[in-house]
Amino acid sequence: MIEYKKYLLAVLLSFISISVFSQLKNKPELNEQFMDMGFGIFVHWSVDSQLGSVISHSMVGASDDYVQRYMNDLPKTFYPNKFDPDEWARLFKLTGAEYVVFTAKHHNGFCMWDTETTDFNIMNTPYGKDITGMLVKSLRKHGLKVGLYFSPEDFSFIYKQGHLISRKGPMTQVTKNEELFEYAKDQVDELFTNYGKIDIAFFDAFSNGNLVQYVHEKYPDIVITRGEMNTPEQKIPDAPMPGPWETCMTMGTQWAYKPTNEEYKDGGELINKLIEIRAKGGNFLMNVGPKPNGEIPIEQEERLREMALWMFINNEAVKNVRTVPSVIREGDLWFTKAKDENTAYVFITNQPEWFKGKRRLFFTESIKPTKKTEISVLGQNDLVVEYSPKNNPKSKFTVQENGNLQLSITRAQRVYNNKIWPNPIVVKLTNVEFVDEEK
Repeated sequence: MIEYKKYLLAVLLSFISISVFSQLKNKPELNEQFMDMGFGIFVHWSVDSQLGSVISHSMVGASDDYVQRYMNDLPKTFYPNKFDPDEWARLFKLTGAEYVVFTAKHHNGFCMWDTETTDFNIMNTPYGKDITGMLVKSLRKHGLKVGLYFSPEDFSFIYKQGHLISRKGPMTQVTKNEELFEYAKDQVDELFTNYGKIDIAFFDAFSNGNLVQYVHEKYPDIVITRGEMNTPEQKIPDAPMPGPWETCMTMGTQWAYKPTNEEYKDGGELINKLIEIRAKGGNFLMNVGPKPNGEIPIEQEERLREMALWMFINNEAVKNVRTVPSVIREGDLWFTKAKDENTAYVFITNQPEWFKGKRRLFFTESIKPTKKTEISVLGQNDLVVEYSPKNNPKSKFTVQENGNLQLSITRAQRVYNNKIWPNPIVVKLTNVEFVDEEK
C-alpha cells in the first residue's frame, strides 16, 4: 500500500510539473524590454474620485443602500470636463516615464471605456466620452507605452449575481466563478482589440491564472505584470529579486484622489525610491490620482515636475540599466550599470547643503577603473562653474593604497536659483571592472 501511495504521489507530482511547465509566460524579449524601461506612471481614477474615498473598497461591507447609490447615483454626477489627455501625456513624458498604466476597470466594476458588457460605464455619465480611448491615443502620440489595469474581481457583477461583495468571497475570483470569467474575457477582448496594440496588462486579483493564460494565448505580445511577475505594493524589497519585477507606490497614502487628510512624500523621497528600485533591478510604477474633473492635483503635479527635472538630467542612469553584480549600495552611494557595457552609474544621495561649485570626495570598494575609464557627472560638462571662472569643476578619480576608488566631484551645474539642489547627482564611470567579477 505504501508503494502504491508513492506511485500515486509521483504521478500527481508529474502532472503538476507538466501543468506548470506548459503554462504560457511573457516572451523573454518583452520582459527584457520591460526591464529596460525602468519607470512608469500609474493612474487610479474612477467614479468614486468625486467622494475622495478609497477607490472601490468602500463597497465592501457597505449597506445595500450605499451600494445602490454608489452604482446608480455616482455616475450621474461624474463629469470630468477638464480632462485633457494630451496634457497628461505631455507631463508623463516629461517625467521620463516610458509607460503609463491606466485603471480601465477597478474592483468596483465601473468601466472607463465604451463597453457593450455593462451599463455601469463612462458613456452613461454626463461626460459620455470614452476616456480610455482618448488617453490611449494621446499616450501613443507622445511616444509612451500603453498599459491597462484591469480588475477581474468585479463588485458590481457579483452583487448582481447575489453574492456578498468581498475580495475573498468564494465567488469573487474568475478561477471560481465561470460566469465572471466569461464576462472578464469579453471585457479584455474589447480593451485589447478596440484600441490597437496594448503593451502592458496589470491584472489585480488574488486568483487569475485562467485569465492570464487566456490573454497569453490570444494576445502574446502583451507583457503581463501583476498576475505573472512580482509586483510589491507600497514597498521595496530588501534585496534584489530576479527580474522582471515592479514596485507600485502612491505619492501619498491613497491610490485615488484624496482631497483631505492626505500626507504626501516629497519629491526627493520619490526620487530616492526610484534609485533604490533600479539599483535592485526593478521598475518603479509611481501613482497619480486625478481629481474628479480630470485635473491632476497640484501637489502631485509638483512632484511629477521635480521628478521630471531630475530625470531630464539623469535618465541615462535609470533606463537600459541592470543591477551591479557585486553591490547595490555602499552607504550613501547606490549603483546601476549599463545593460550591455561595463559602465557604472553612481548615485550620490543624502548630500544636504552641497553648494554649486563645491567639491566633495566619495569612496567605493566595488568598482575598479581600467586604463580606458573616463569619469563624468550626468548633466554637466565639467568645464565651468557659473560666475566662478577660476573654479575647475573637472571630475577626477584615483585609486587609494587600500585599493578603494576615490571620486572627487564638484556639483557644477546651476539647477536651482539658490545654488543648492537637494536631489542626488549621478557619476558615470566607463570601462570599469566590478570587483566581485574578478573572484
